[in-house]
Amino acid sequence: QVQLVESGGGSVQAGGSLRLSCAASGRTFSSYAMGWFRQVPGKEREFVAAISWSGSSAYYADSVKGRFTISRDNAKNTVYLQMNSLKPEDTAVYYCAARGSPWIATTTQDFGSWGQGTQVTVSS
Repeated sequence: QVQLVESGGGSVQAGGSLRLSCAASGRTFSSYAMGWFRQVPGKEREFVAAISWSGSSAYYADSVKGRFTISRDNAKNTVYLQMNSLKPEDTAVYYCAARGSPWIATTTQDFGSWGQGTQVTVSS
């Protein structure tokens, strides 16, 4: 298993931007697909974005497409989520996740390692 630590969350006004980072431990980071999910109290954790092992493929939830960008730096064992044009409905705890496969997936069951989460709050 890989250890994941998120950072970069915070409070921002609607229309603003934040960049989340997720640092991973382990030598095999470059062989994992990575994902970002988010969760609000009382709701299930939902898919936000995922990226393949090389970074050549990415996939987004419709709700964030065109506003969020996922990327990775395998030399730094880090995956990022650039969030622009933030909306109040983006408010959630954001989780980084690693998958034991190089290829993209979009469900929580496909990811075996999770970070502790970082809070993002967008005010109107």
